[in-house]
Amino acid sequence: MALTDAAPLIVAHEKGLFREQGLNVTLRRAASWTALRDAVNKGETHAAQMLFSMPVASACGLLGLNQKPLIVPWVLSRNGQAITLHNAYKGKVATDAKNLRAAAIEGRDSGRPLVFGHTLRVGTHALWLRYWLAAGDIHPGNDVALITVPPAQMVSNMRSARMDGFCVGEPWNARASANELGYTAITSQEIWPNHPEKVFAFTEEFARQQPATVVASLKALYQAGVWLDDPLNRSEAAALLARPEYLDCDPAWIAARLGELTSYGDGRTAPNTHPMTFSSGNTNRPRVSHAIWFLTQFRRWGLHYGKPDYAGIAARIIRADFFETALSELGVTTPSPFDGPETLFDGKVFDPTRPEVYATSFSLHNLVN
Repeated sequence: MALTDAAPLIVAHEKGLFREQGLNVTLRRAASWTALRDAVNKGETHAAQMLFSMPVASACGLLGLNQKPLIVPWVLSRNGQAITLHNAYKGKVATDAKNLRAAAIEGRDSGRPLVFGHTLRVGTHALWLRYWLAAGDIHPGNDVALITVPPAQMVSNMRSARMDGFCVGEPWNARASANELGYTAITSQEIWPNHPEKVFAFTEEFARQQPATVVASLKALYQAGVWLDDPLNRSEAAALLARPEYLDCDPAWIAARLGELTSYGDGRTAPNTHPMTFSSGNTNRPRVSHAIWFLTQFRRWGLHYGKPDYAGIAARIIRADFFETALSELGVTTPSPFDGPETLFDGKVFDPTRPEVYATSFSLHNLVN
């Protein structure tokens, strides 16, 4: 996808890292997450960058009819998404969605609800957006309207006044700011520090038939991630990603969100204490608890009917055995996995050992028993 966090795939290809692992790789850019989903399901694409929540949704039957089971052997990136608002709210709404509530309720009651874009109904961006709005006492779907828009089309939709805001990956939030159409209200890492974002996914069937291919690709991606996390390589990485065959954008938009300082576009600046990472901090290890968190949000918003089999679904999706094999073959020591409680920006503590308690604890929801 035309997103900054496709970087490990692009770097592994351009730097010959896939070839070093004996792989002949062709990168294919998808126009939308649904197009990418279909290409993997039909076997036209053997593996793909995906939103972490997509394989989880697939296991729940939420990704489409006849979807083949998917696995997550590798996390490509953490952090690096954002919620952008139209300039009409500049100086009025920042990190706290409560300051948007009056406008949301007025729009709802007048029959002209505020409209927010995300990239996929069961995607991470939809869930970050829902979580942020609900923390501000705005019911997503009831008080505002949510629509699905491909990442690269977010800014053009805001320019045409179709949306009041959107949640998407970079560099499209930075572009909205650079084009003076909108500004970043809050980054996803402010909502959940060091959250998982994109994964490298395979069908369960392909991984079973070609395990050596899976491991070889992960080894190349590890090397790409290490290169990307070196600050000395940021300028080169931005220029590479910006090329027409990849993101096809101004490299300044990419570089703007990879540094130590975030400029929100409304006069605020802040240290980027939880930057987008591709390797450091145990980024790449897939964690059962993360799959469970996405299941709790599917449950919360009525996307999953009834209580999910949290442990069973997560265990099928998360394949850390491939991760461990790849790093072992590279001679890299794998840090011990951490699957303990985590605290999000609203003070809510997610305990993966009590997922149903967490999923049903929110005051705003669409729970379906």
